Amino acid sequence: MDTAASTDSPLPAEWLMKRNCSLSPRQAVLVYALLCTATLVIAIVFTLQGAWMVLAFALVEAAPVAPALHHYTRHALDHERVLLEGGWLLVERADGLRRQAVRLDPTHARVSLPDAGVRTLVRIEARGVQVEIGRFLTPSARLDLVRALRQALRGASLLYPGPAGSL
Repeated sequence: MDTAASTDSPLPAEWLMKRNCSLSPRQAVLVYALLCTATLVIAIVFTLQGAWMVLAFALVEAAPVAPALHHYTRHALDHERVLLEGGWLLVERADGLRRQAVRLDPTHARVSLPDAGVRTLVRIEARGVQVEIGRFLTPSARLDLVRALRQALRGASLLYPGPAGSL
């Protein structure tokens, strides 16, 4: 979890939570291409010597890896981002090709963590809109996120009093 700014200044506060991936999508495709190339070169050498079944097994071996790699590359860049700026609390979520952005009123936002379970997500509610975040965080990091968001929202309620006439 990266925090871009402190809440002591009117600068935006940002929290970015990303999936922990070893390879970028481009690197994963490159590794797969290199492995397939090496496997096919070896298979072709054996095929030219009369062992044509090696080529068939090489193709059977490489084919199921492609869908798994496709799934990996679609989700390698998944992230959740929370941005407190300009009187809004913006929550963005990227999951594969789906992108979702929700704007919440920080003066009415409540941050909660229902329990400290492994799969329990951080819940942000404001004016009937509810968003759950923290899929890529450990339980202790979720607690830290809740504390940081609560502190930032306390500062936001002082900086942005909301529309005239609201309580």
